[in-house]
Amino acid sequence: MDARDEVAGPSPARERPGWAPFLEPGVRVVLRYRIDRALSPHGEGMTDALGTIAAVDAETVTVMTRRGADRVVRGLVIAAKQVPPAPVRRVAPR
Repeated sequence: MDARDEVAGPSPARERPGWAPFLEPGVRVVLRYRIDRALSPHGEGMTDALGTIAAVDAETVTVMTRRGADRVVRGLVIAAKQVPPAPVRRVAPR
């Protein structure tokens, strides 16, 4: 162990995969997480879930997206970001 390890210390994200302090119900987020390439339609290794968090527990985060609930295993989350509310669509005048 050298002096740099003592100053910087381990990264909290490495200790607790899929953890972020803002992952709470009611918060709008985008989560990037790993998926099985063999089961994805075009061989992708990652995908995103954009929506409002509906539920959180020690193992998963459930995000309500436009297509429905997306239950994501925390250990598969690569990145998490809190995002602003969805823009309100304006109806064109007739």
